[in-house]
Amino acid sequence: MSTIIKNGNIATSEKLLKGDIYIEDGIIVDIGENIQRDSDNIIDASNMYVVPGGVDVHTHLNLHTGSAVAVDDFYTGTVAAAFGGTTSIVDHIGFGPQGCSLKHQIDVYHGYADNKAVVDYGFHGVIQYVDDHIINEMKYIVEKEGVTSFKIYLTYDFKLEDQDILRTMKRLGELGAVTAVHCENDGILNYFRNFYLSREMKSPIYHALSRPEEAEEEAVNRMITLASLAGNAPLYIVHDSTAKAAKLIENAKKNKRNVFGETCPQYLFLDETLYNKPDNEGLKYIMSPPLRKKFNQDILWKYIENGTLDVVATDHCPFNFNKEKQYGIGDFSKCPNGAPGIETRLPLLFSEGVMKKRISINKFVDITSTKPAKIFGLYPKKGDIKIGSDADIVIIDPKKNVTIKNDMLHENVDYTCYENFELQGYPVITMSRGEVIVENGQFKGKKGRGKFIRRSVSKV
Repeated sequence: MSTIIKNGNIATSEKLLKGDIYIEDGIIVDIGENIQRDSDNIIDASNMYVVPGGVDVHTHLNLHTGSAVAVDDFYTGTVAAAFGGTTSIVDHIGFGPQGCSLKHQIDVYHGYADNKAVVDYGFHGVIQYVDDHIINEMKYIVEKEGVTSFKIYLTYDFKLEDQDILRTMKRLGELGAVTAVHCENDGILNYFRNFYLSREMKSPIYHALSRPEEAEEEAVNRMITLASLAGNAPLYIVHDSTAKAAKLIENAKKNKRNVFGETCPQYLFLDETLYNKPDNEGLKYIMSPPLRKKFNQDILWKYIENGTLDVVATDHCPFNFNKEKQYGIGDFSKCPNGAPGIETRLPLLFSEGVMKKRISINKFVDITSTKPAKIFGLYPKKGDIKIGSDADIVIIDPKKNVTIKNDMLHENVDYTCYENFELQGYPVITMSRGEVIVENGQFKGKKGRGKFIRRSVSKV
């Protein structure tokens, strides 16, 4: 099966050129001007951008929180991803039973994803506790399972203490694997949550007030220090929501620390005033870290532009407003944490980033595809338009104007945080391994066509 994409503005993280792409058996085999080859399909991409498929390295599909289950599974979530121009995900697997092995949850998630996903996928391991068995098992998981990154938490039920974090980072660094960290100081969170709840301050705004910026800033600083002590082990800070934390990442990079920063669209486009919306609508935005004061947004954009923040991922973790989110009525602490966003990431960043000249088209490709693919061992098969790479390609029409409405999206949830956002530019074709799976708003893929990605160690 062969396809030629003709006359597109082909954008990579490094260059922009007008030309053609020839695809054969799912692989890019030629890039150039006026390619003359016989092909089964011809796609005219005149006046459109042709970019690598999006790589979303922070999703939570099928996540069980205890009180609720995320309403997107690996079918509905990856269908939505495809409509939004994302062709690969790396999902953060949830906690398993107390005392379980690392492989236990990986096997559970294969059961969730295999034969269901529409786009290609991988998993981040999760470390719930640390002992000799877990430390020894890491080598097998990295080398045999192809899971080359692991997440740890500084809060929630299975949070790790500093000595175990140091031990974890040191071992993962030896293996070339990445430690991803949810950075919030648990003691600060507990103090303020109890402070507000004990005074009957329970509306959604107190979710934000109980998780102050300083809790994130302190935790990021501590993790940078521990990673340095662990031999400059690779450290990935997930969902940076504040300018203060990003500044710490910038300083660490200047000091040659092996640190990567991620932020999410919600921290670039939404702010904490939304927690005060009437009719309990503030519950829609309960996520962790919470939305911050608006001034952070422009500063985060600057940190994206200068390379401090390497990745914009989604932290997609959806719960229905009219069901699961209602658990938080009268008590913000009972509301499941998370919000949808897997489908809107690329459209938002293209419209508000590229078209409004906050970032270049090359930076757009870098933060949504190339850099996450390199950090998490998917590159060069994913994350680039180059000979030999998988033909994961998205065609964006910069003249297509769209007003986001939840009923136009494919996320399996009853709201979007971006209702009525007016966008300039939108994906019109999504290809995965050379197969058109979305075209002009029509799904053409097949359930279960997505393949598990056995990842290598970081390419950065």
